[in-house]
Parts: sequence; structure tokens; C-alpha cells
Amino acid sequence: MSTADEDRIALDLLDAHLEELWRAACELRRGNRAVVPGPPREPAGAAGYGAAAELLRWGYRRLDTVPRAPADVFARGVGETLRELRRRRSRWNEAALRLLEDPYVFLATGPRRHEDWAEDVLALMHREVPDPRGWLRIDHDRTDDARHTVPAYPFEPPPAAGFQDRLHELEPAGAVTALAVMAEEWEGGRPVRDRPERDALLAEARILLERYGPDARFWTNARDAASEPARDFVRAGLKGTGVHRFLTDAYVNGLDLLEELGLVAVSGDEVGVFWSIGAY
Repeated sequence: MSTADEDRIALDLLDAHLEELWRAACELRRGNRAVVPGPPREPAGAAGYGAAAELLRWGYRRLDTVPRAPADVFARGVGETLRELRRRRSRWNEAALRLLEDPYVFLATGPRRHEDWAEDVLALMHREVPDPRGWLRIDHDRTDDARHTVPAYPFEPPPAAGFQDRLHELEPAGAVTALAVMAEEWEGGRPVRDRPERDALLAEARILLERYGPDARFWTNARDAASEPARDFVRAGLKGTGVHRFLTDAYVNGLDLLEELGLVAVSGDEVGVFWSIGAY
């Protein structure tokens, strides 16, 4: 195993521990009981040189300084540490957090293993594969007990053969605007087209999609893309889009999932899924 692989595994383990710790801290903040995991042993790689070793040392030092009480301070400290660790791991992570941290979105990348890439999209929606580079995922429902009822929650996608009827190809420029408009909320908030940081948000979307290379192809569940593959989603706004449905119709945990916009990026070796969700 190479040093780079060892560094990635060590950072993945620290990330996973911080997420588990953050979830426990959030339960304590709500007044619930929770098992707080003990601190992991600092890996040998943290004593080495290079950016990964420096980041590992920073993460473990920061973790040691987070107060365990009161619960709200504990949760905030762990959450801030987790976010900063993820931001520092890559420019791609940083762009994803800037663009999509606040809205209800699903963001994941997995390996391309099938000629029919719809099979790889299904693997991502079912959380069956890791990110090939160990980069950020945004998946608020990964540990939701709703998945006992709907395994791919919030998705209830068709079989791979049904994707061709629900996805339309986008030109790269259209894909950038489809991703950038996901920075909006379905209800309330300012549309991206009216924000002073509009160009910066479009730049972050380009960084995310450049991951998939110059030959990447893009698809969306937006109906209008069938006749307008260069559609400007930012100009139209998030709510100005009709779609083919991939979300579940099930009413679970008091939530109806009523609105969505999806984007799929496909390269020779990776598949990315970006989905904006309106829940009420």
C-alpha cells in the first residue's frame, strides 16, 4: 500500500470518527441519550511529513481541545472541526461546501464499473460504493431510519433500464447552471441569478464538474432539457423546472418530498450524482 493510500485511509478514519462523534453530540444537545465514541488512536502517519500528515495532526489536536460540555458547545465544536477537516482535504471539497452545504442536497461520486452507467448511479443512491478519491459526500439521509422503509431514501429510482426515459442529456454549460442553481432553497431565499456572488457560485460549480474531465457527459431529470440541452437553470430559477421523478412518494418521519432537480455526471471512470430536494 502506498503512502498516499495510507494517508487517505487515516483521514477517512478521522472523518468517520468525527461524524459519529458529531451525531452523538447532536443527540445530547437535544436532551437524548447517546453513546459518545472514545477517541481514536492517532495514526503513525500523523508523525510524518507532507500535507496529509499536517492535516492529521491538526485534526487530532483540534479534537483534543473540543469541550465535552455543555452539549451545545460540544456539538458546535465537533461540527466545526469536521467541516474544516473536509474543507482542507481538497479544493473540490471546499467548492462543494461553499455551494451546497446549506440546502437539502445529495452529493456523491462513485466508480464507473458498468457500461450502462445507470447501474453505477443506482449503487450511489443505495450507498453501496465509496468515493474513489475519499472526497466529500453530502448525504443527510445516510443513517436515517427511513432507509428501513425505503432503502435508497430519499430516492426510489427506477431500474437502470428506466433511466433513459427520465434523464435528458445536457451540454456542459447547462450542467454548470443546473448545479449552481442547487444553491437555492425550494421555499424562500434569494435566487442565484440575483445574488452578488452569482459568478462565484458558477465558478464553484465548474470546479465540481471539472473533476469528471473534459470528456464527461451530463444528464438531468429536468423535462425542459429534452428540447433545450443548453438550458440556463440559473436564469429560470430552481422552482421554474419540471422534472421526471426519482424521489420516493412515501411519507416518512413527517416529511413529504415534493420537489427535486437532479444532475448526473459521467466519465470513463467516475459517476457523480447531485440532487436538490424540496421537503415539507
